[in-house]
Amino acid sequence: MGFPRFHGAVRNLIIINTAVFVILLLLFAFARNQGLYLLQLGALSPEAVRHGWVWQFLTYGFMQLDPFNFLMSMLGIYFIGSAVEAQTGPRRFIELYLVSLIGSGLIGFLLSFTRVFAQGGAVGSGPAANALLMVFYLLYRDARVMPMFIPIPIPIKYIVMFTAAVEGAYLLLSRFSLMMTVQLLGMGTGYLWYRFMWRRMNIFAYFTNQAASFQNSYYRWKRRRAGKKFQVYMKKHNQDAKDYFDEYGNFRPPDDKDKKNGGSTGGGWVN
Repeated sequence: MGFPRFHGAVRNLIIINTAVFVILLLLFAFARNQGLYLLQLGALSPEAVRHGWVWQFLTYGFMQLDPFNFLMSMLGIYFIGSAVEAQTGPRRFIELYLVSLIGSGLIGFLLSFTRVFAQGGAVGSGPAANALLMVFYLLYRDARVMPMFIPIPIPIKYIVMFTAAVEGAYLLLSRFSLMMTVQLLGMGTGYLWYRFMWRRMNIFAYFTNQAASFQNSYYRWKRRRAGKKFQVYMKKHNQDAKDYFDEYGNFRPPDDKDKKNGGSTGGGWVN
């Protein structure tokens, strides 16, 4: 029944979100034109993204205007996010938060090309909060949570189902607006992160390893290609390529008699 500690990645994200929210409130109160311009820069707009404003895939998650939605999102990040960070660690928690925002925004943007789904704009950290809720459920499937204003412990799976149902209803009422689309997509990106990224490698390491694997494959292909050309050359000169290559296409090490430096064994043959 105690409150989680206010520390780590959860604290940093709440501070950043709160700072941006306060700045927007002050601008809209005392410099409305500047506030509208900042909102235009940061809110997710498919039309703006088509013109190169790709940073909106991230910044829209920090644009908050509705005080109630902002409060609910921050409470969700604080209570649910603290338990998730305790399991994943701060770095993986930040990764989950950013992946859910960017992934939801990107899928919503692609759906906007249908001219039916994901129309309009989107702001708020709702996708990240929903992703945290989904990951919390996957980590603590048997947990019971006492929601605000309801002093009864409720299984987390029912809270996830209720949240999805309510937001699905809002999605229909808003005629598949981008705002509600990315909200629901947050649950999906949270599940995908848990399923394919957590306990394996972070997303940056994944792409780094993929790039290294591709580079190694390319070099192996070049070596095999050079080996085949050399074999053709050797056949033209009536020499056996097997004297120079093994069955894997690697150069055979030279005989000891061919070694320099007095036949030293220091340093092996490198393919």
